[in-house]
Amino acid sequence: MINRLKAILADFFQQADLMLLGLCSSATVFGILLIFSATQYKRDSRYVIIQTVALLLGICVYIGFSMVDLEILMKKWKWVLAFNVGFILLLITPLGTSVGGNRAWLKFPGIPVSVGPAEVVKITFVLLLAWQIAWLREEKRDLRSFHSAMFTAAHAFGLCGLYFVVSGDMGNGLVFLFIFICMAFVAGFALRWFALLLGGGAAAVIAAWNLDLMPSYMKDRFIVLFDHSYEPLDAGWQQTRSLLTLGSGGVFGQGYLNGTQTQSGYGTSLPARWTDFIFSVAGEELGMIGCVAILLLLTAIIVRVLLVAKNAQTPFHCYVCVGMASMLLFQTMINVGMCLFVMPVIGITLPFFSYGGSSLVTLFAAMGVVSGIKKRSPSMHRTARLLR
Repeated sequence: MINRLKAILADFFQQADLMLLGLCSSATVFGILLIFSATQYKRDSRYVIIQTVALLLGICVYIGFSMVDLEILMKKWKWVLAFNVGFILLLITPLGTSVGGNRAWLKFPGIPVSVGPAEVVKITFVLLLAWQIAWLREEKRDLRSFHSAMFTAAHAFGLCGLYFVVSGDMGNGLVFLFIFICMAFVAGFALRWFALLLGGGAAAVIAAWNLDLMPSYMKDRFIVLFDHSYEPLDAGWQQTRSLLTLGSGGVFGQGYLNGTQTQSGYGTSLPARWTDFIFSVAGEELGMIGCVAILLLLTAIIVRVLLVAKNAQTPFHCYVCVGMASMLLFQTMINVGMCLFVMPVIGITLPFFSYGGSSLVTLFAAMGVVSGIKKRSPSMHRTARLLR
């Protein structure tokens, strides 16, 4: 058993993507330091402890998922699809719990942290959608045709619709759609279908708005983006505080553990500072320098994943990496946009930086999948040998 473990670890350190692991770990450690500062006023070390444990567990999960043969796994694609649907439907059981008005979390007895089904299903959704698109290519189907577009769109919109109806969580529902759009674009779907999707989506939003089918709180979140003076003590409260916090740091910040809003225990201070608005904490205490460092780290992770996609051995592997990269890209854009008051607040956290044990572990699992693809990419091995 010990020899087997040694062999697995030796194989991992020889072939896995250690650069990607290093980038992810560095971002997480940076995030833990910010979480420590953001929770100082609570005098509660639980958040830092959970995030640190999640980091260690995430590294183990990264190693494990690097060993997974995706082709063998996806031969059981029906089970993967059943898992996606079943795991989301658990939200309507007594295990489902509501946070912030959305029934988007599962609370298992004996586990100290809640689990978000969307975080887990994002990974299996990417795998299943990549397998579906790769199958269409293998069957010589025209990816530009209406049939191919509807075949994959039905999968993406069906899962997104199911999740939104069950949970009411618009943010993660949009992540599924963005992943689908990016993967379909890279696969070569006709541009007319993207135009149709964009036009149809815009028409649906306008109709829902004018027919009062959209909840009032959701309308307010969009109105306040164009009129920052609209309900500053209600709909615009979170982002008004965020912008104030972010801007007060200047270039170099007020100093770590010294942020006025970050360290304040008053109820009028920055809300959700260790989750949704962790980027604002960095802006206040570390200034523009800290924010740029965060964006550079996340950009490096995304570029690394896309590099693996470029050198992937099969189209299926390429699509998987594109899906993982698009997931990180969308979450980063929306979260930073929320903090800058240019995107609506939809509960999207900053990858690797925001507090969330289950979210962090699943992110490492997703990157572990990418590492496993890198192991099986001959061109990446050749590049590595040239760099030695």
